[in-house]
Amino acid sequence: MLLEVIDKANDYLWNVILIVLLCGTGIFFTIRLKFIQVRKFGEGCRLVFGHFSMKGKKGGKGEMTPFQSLATAIAAQVGTGNLAGAATALVGGGPGAIFWMWLSAFFGMATIYAEATLAQKYKTVVDGEVTGGPIYYIRAAFKGKFGRVLAAVFAVLIILALGFMGNMVQSNSIGAAFSEVFQARNIDIPPIIIGIILAVIAAFIFIGGTSRLASVVEKMVPFMAGFYIVGSLALILMNITQLPEAIRMIFVGAFSPRAVLGAGAGIAVREAIRYGVARGLFSNEAGMGSTPHAHARATAKNPHEQGLTAMISVFIDTFIILNLTVFSILTSGVLGSGKEGTALTQAAFTSDFGSFGDIFVAICLLFFAFSTILGWHFFGEINAKYLFGRKGAKVYSLLVIVFIIVGSTLKVNLVWSLADFFNGLMVIPNALALLALSGVVVKICKTYSAKGREVRKE
Repeated sequence: MLLEVIDKANDYLWNVILIVLLCGTGIFFTIRLKFIQVRKFGEGCRLVFGHFSMKGKKGGKGEMTPFQSLATAIAAQVGTGNLAGAATALVGGGPGAIFWMWLSAFFGMATIYAEATLAQKYKTVVDGEVTGGPIYYIRAAFKGKFGRVLAAVFAVLIILALGFMGNMVQSNSIGAAFSEVFQARNIDIPPIIIGIILAVIAAFIFIGGTSRLASVVEKMVPFMAGFYIVGSLALILMNITQLPEAIRMIFVGAFSPRAVLGAGAGIAVREAIRYGVARGLFSNEAGMGSTPHAHARATAKNPHEQGLTAMISVFIDTFIILNLTVFSILTSGVLGSGKEGTALTQAAFTSDFGSFGDIFVAICLLFFAFSTILGWHFFGEINAKYLFGRKGAKVYSLLVIVFIIVGSTLKVNLVWSLADFFNGLMVIPNALALLALSGVVVKICKTYSAKGREVRKE
């Protein structure tokens, strides 16, 4: 009953409101910033891969080095959306959903540039600690009582969407992945045990605060991304002859799902768009208002440069990591096997890697999802402090630990539907503020782009 109600709400939210709002905001910033994701892509890559060091410039209390803030953002972005979420999109929306995921990510690169730029512009110091995020630029966009109320609404939504519901999704996917591994080997370990272990490790890192979080993610992110890229490329190369057909399925399925899956599939273009945009948001988080919390903490030279690094994080998340999952599934031929979520991704790797396949996915998912738990807890904690102070933030952290344990035992469909609902709601106040402050974003882009040209001339 609850699942049906939430799914109906999601249908309206994702099929109408958010497709227009997310894609519209992305297109709007793409035009106003003159296709910055194309023009400044090379500069963004140089900032991320050329100038960042593992240490970078140290800042004050609450601040992170540029690499640490990027790693924290990517840790949050590269989670179950890249493994279980990609599989869910393929099952729910067909291969064509991936086309819409790509399109939303392309426009989302401009949106996330705006988010990170504004996060840097309006960051502040509270109780001696640097902080920032949508709650601060929402109040800058809308003065008076309306701005305060909208910021508070966003803060509540992000606590529910990421801290509670979102982290339930992460622990649920980890529990499901390891259950698949254990069942295949006749080992009886209930998912709640996995949830408890995750909660204990997470609690240890939560207690260490921002410095411990930054230290963990800056080491974890490069390792987990490299490990998954190597394994996925190996699988795709083993099935390279199927790659052209996989690409065809994506482009044809985007506009005619039944032409790819058959007339009896029951998937229309609407489902392809909805699942593509929804899972794309859950994966790269562009427009959601989550990653600005990390970008606000960076000791960046200027807001423009931090915006460019944020832009590249969407490219890494969607066009590299997520695509590897998609093509692993499509080239291995397991789509339509009746499996969904994590189990489908594991089936793809097991088809060629044998018994090692599901272990590989479970290990990758453990790192991906756990890093996201850390990032999302951090984002929610900032908003809990804003609403309830330090004592309230401690209560929030305890509740997150409880939700991690509970999430490992729930049915996957209910958890994903709840996450979609709350993720969707938090987009609305964030997008409104971005649009209201678009002039500020454009001015920053022009100012620092001009300064960059002057430096190069000298």
